[in-house]
Amino acid sequence: MSLRHLIRNNKTLGFKLALWYSGFFFFSVLLLFVLTYFFLYHTLQRDDHRVIKTEINETASEYKQGGLARASSHIKDNLLKNEKFRKRSHFFYRFAQEDNNTVKIIFPHQWAKFELSTLETVPPGEGKWITVQSKKEKHEYSLELTSKRLPDGNWLQVGMSTESRLRVLDRFLESFMYVGIFLLLVSFVGGYWFSRWALSPIRHLIQTVRTIEKGDMDARVPQPKTYDELGELVRLFNSMLAKIQTLIQGMKNSLDNVAHELRTPMTRMHNIAETALRSENDKEKYKEALEGFVEESDRILKMLNSLMDISEAQTGVMNLDLKEFNIKDLIDPVVEVYSFLAEEKDLDILTEIDDDIVLYADFNRISQVLANLLDNAIKFSLPETGPIYVRVWQFDAEVVIAVSDSGKGIEEKELPNIWDRLYRGSINQDGVNKGLGLGLAQVRAIVSAHDGWVDVSSKSNQGSVFSIHLPQ
Repeated sequence: MSLRHLIRNNKTLGFKLALWYSGFFFFSVLLLFVLTYFFLYHTLQRDDHRVIKTEINETASEYKQGGLARASSHIKDNLLKNEKFRKRSHFFYRFAQEDNNTVKIIFPHQWAKFELSTLETVPPGEGKWITVQSKKEKHEYSLELTSKRLPDGNWLQVGMSTESRLRVLDRFLESFMYVGIFLLLVSFVGGYWFSRWALSPIRHLIQTVRTIEKGDMDARVPQPKTYDELGELVRLFNSMLAKIQTLIQGMKNSLDNVAHELRTPMTRMHNIAETALRSENDKEKYKEALEGFVEESDRILKMLNSLMDISEAQTGVMNLDLKEFNIKDLIDPVVEVYSFLAEEKDLDILTEIDDDIVLYADFNRISQVLANLLDNAIKFSLPETGPIYVRVWQFDAEVVIAVSDSGKGIEEKELPNIWDRLYRGSINQDGVNKGLGLGLAQVRAIVSAHDGWVDVSSKSNQGSVFSIHLPQ
């Protein structure tokens, strides 16, 4: 990873995450160092104090047995032993009178860099710790000592320099600096690599969006093998792209179909107008032309309105006026209206409705659904086949509205396609019953907008049953 690459990507989320990770890691290590430093400092200080106490007790014991001469001999033996084994833990020894005037300091030249004269100004105390600073400020070492009362009333003070302890701490600090810099670099590089690896689905998503902007709707984000939040985001994004592509393809097909469907009425209107213009002041021809225009324009408006309703329902923007009502208040008026059309074909419409079924829905939209189904049932039924039934019942938390007839039925191979926009099956191709091919698509779209679903069962020449399932 080059420095130029890092500078070029210093505004990316991966770079920022790497910085945050490195910063958090560095301060965590720094906190650990501070805690370790103070723990090590107090541990070394405790050990030094323990050694000093042991030495002062041994020296006081020798003084008790033989006075200052024996204590001095004991001290010299310890010094020789330390020299033999190359130990650096030399002790400071001071004997003082009861009034704290110095009697003797063993090898005072070794401790000349400390302000020993201050000892006579600091009252000694049993077990009390005294710190003596060095004469020169540049020396950071000090002398730590404790006192013990001797049997004759005099004082013995034994101490050690903090030089050995602080050198250990200095080496520890120096080692930490080298290790800390190395760990900081490793944490940044590792954090940057891990952040790039973790955010690779985001980069793939960005690249896919750029590819789609260039017109390639087939582009998809590579599916990660993980099942974390980013993996779920990729799966949802690919699913969304698939749905968008399906919708766009559906819109393209619908536009092609609409253009094809508009061609016929527009051609017919053109021919009607051309024929009327060729007639010379023939009012009947003009009247027939205007009637033809009205008929064709009504057909076009009906088709466009149906397509708008379907699009609004499928995209979730249909404005539904939801309210609670008794289902009989919806069924009876619609059946009454279409009964007049059924009578023209010598057909009857019969209803079977359970009592007191309440529905929460858009009254006008569900009426439109029922009207479309009754219109189809009347179109494709014959007088000798029997009546048309409208049945309503409640099943669990659903209200089911079923419209059945005993007419021509639908061939099994056409059943999956009858809900498509502008689809007209083979039975709908004769000149008498030719429709727009939008009724059933509109039915399914409106029911879906109510979080319901539709179903159909049909056999050729045995009739059909269309069922609407709505949540109560």
